Amino acid sequence: MNGIIRPDQPAGMGIIYHYFSLEYMLQAQKKAGYESIELYCAAPHVQMTAEGVAEKEYLLKTVKDSGLKVICVTPDNCMGPWQYAASGKETIEQCRRYFRHTLELAAELDCPRVACHSGWGMKDQPMEEAWKRSLDFMDWYCEEAKKMGILLVMESLRAAETNLVNSLPLLQKYLSELGNDNIRPMIDTCAMAVAGEDIAEWFEAFGSSIAHMHFVDGTPYFHLAWGDGDRSLDHYMQVIKDNGYTGYLTQELTDGRYYDDPAAADAQTYAALRKYM
Repeated sequence: MNGIIRPDQPAGMGIIYHYFSLEYMLQAQKKAGYESIELYCAAPHVQMTAEGVAEKEYLLKTVKDSGLKVICVTPDNCMGPWQYAASGKETIEQCRRYFRHTLELAAELDCPRVACHSGWGMKDQPMEEAWKRSLDFMDWYCEEAKKMGILLVMESLRAAETNLVNSLPLLQKYLSELGNDNIRPMIDTCAMAVAGEDIAEWFEAFGSSIAHMHFVDGTPYFHLAWGDGDRSLDHYMQVIKDNGYTGYLTQELTDGRYYDDPAAADAQTYAALRKYM
């Protein structure tokens, strides 16, 4: 099944390099074979708050000097306090500043897209209120991104992570209600599989509007290197081929089992994907 993807389509991601420097992470991914990277904006590689990005010039220079192409920027947005359905005037304003810094960083890296999701509501409060806050925030975010020439790509999350958009139907509903032309759907194969969905269903629902993927193995819950889970890479690649998908395939590995030797996990994953190039 070779010739399905380009060598630059798989993209590395630095989450599992939690105990390694930015320089090491970038060089390890280049050595594995990656030409592209999705920059994950969290410590230790990117220190970002509502006040801005720490050591920004060093960060920009180090990433650009690596030779890797930044194809997506993803802010730390799953553990709080930064999220899209936040409540409280001051909290929302801080979140706006934080996510605006994400857009600015992407623009300075000549990166055309930024990843996002719905955020989440408090479980003891009406979900409908959080849903509306998320839509209001995302409409603002889309317009800010548009001013900078950046497209937002939105994924679903697992139900354990959010009570808002945690399935394909809910992402369809959300994007329909949002009605903004500067945001497109993306697939996260972990959230997709946990919801009992298949990649073919996503392409049937969204077609060519799918703009990005977090493309990982799993069981189905974990974000694993290809070969460590039970998903059929052949099946996924056949669907990609059948639908003419030419976007990026970020290897969003997050499992702690890779923390001691993240470079080996990246090498394993890229080797599995190379068979389809």
